[in-house]
Amino acid sequence: MATVSVHWSDDTLKHYADLIARVDRESPVIMPRIVNQVGNRAKTIVIRNLTKQTGLPRKTIVKAVGDPSMATAGKLSYTMVTRGGFIRVKYLGAREVRGGVRAKPFGKSTLFEGAFMKGGTFPRRVNVPAFGGHAYRRLNKSGTKITQVRSQVRIPQEMTSGATVKAFQQVAGPLLEQRVVRMLGRYFAK
Repeated sequence: MATVSVHWSDDTLKHYADLIARVDRESPVIMPRIVNQVGNRAKTIVIRNLTKQTGLPRKTIVKAVGDPSMATAGKLSYTMVTRGGFIRVKYLGAREVRGGVRAKPFGKSTLFEGAFMKGGTFPRRVNVPAFGGHAYRRLNKSGTKITQVRSQVRIPQEMTSGATVKAFQQVAGPLLEQRVVRMLGRYFAK
């Protein structure tokens, strides 16, 4: 399980703590709404960047990130959680070529030598329905033991590193501050 977080409260919130506490007492739905709006924007950015960073289709990333834990009146946090191990090559646009299986982990074409997705001899290879489109590798010389080929892509690890986490931190913290300051200005201008 991996989480990325912005702790805006540790830095800037100290200046506005009394005002936010007053708003939260008088109108307890305002702050959770702002946190959820910023969280949804950040989720979109995380999904967009994870898609580029991992080489996985967008729908796979959306499913892996899932539904976040939203902020409520008593809990001002928005949490995105993802799980998972090494991604099977099938989900990275795998296709069988002479010498192995070619896929695009991290968006880069990679040859997984000795892997196969079909049965028979070249050039008359046929699909094997039992394989379900997965790539396999032999574990012994006789070929009686096989295993699915996995890439080095792990969504939780990628979610907390590289361009994804940088984009999240560049957008979420400043946008949250901007929206809270604007809300405070409007709320106390009444």
